[in-house]
Amino acid sequence: MSFADPQSVTFPAPLAGTISLPRVNVGKYESSYTSSDGLVTMSASSQIGKRIRRTLRLDHNKISADVFLPSTNVKTGMSFYLVFDVPVVGYSNAEELAVYTGLKTAFTASSDLLITKLLGGES
Repeated sequence: MSFADPQSVTFPAPLAGTISLPRVNVGKYESSYTSSDGLVTMSASSQIGKRIRRTLRLDHNKISADVFLPSTNVKTGMSFYLVFDVPVVGYSNAEELAVYTGLKTAFTASSDLLITKLLGGES
């Protein structure tokens, strides 16, 4: 089963704006959603084996001036992943959600201070 179509993502400043992401691909255990300009993609997938890995990924690309040739534009990009790696048996969906909520509470506390520090190279 796929997420609703389309998905959307809202970025705060400095990227500011909401982008619609229509579904462009659907498979047995995966779906992907891409912006009309192809610069933003959200994908969701599951890998089932000895463990179950469920991934939600956001890829963001932009066009910017080349650092070495300022008169030339280049496409640059980054990705952010959220991965649940769980055993086939032993955890309920509610327990998995509780672990996620615990980490989310930690990294969103104090205006995302933990993430700000991580992006600054702290560990």
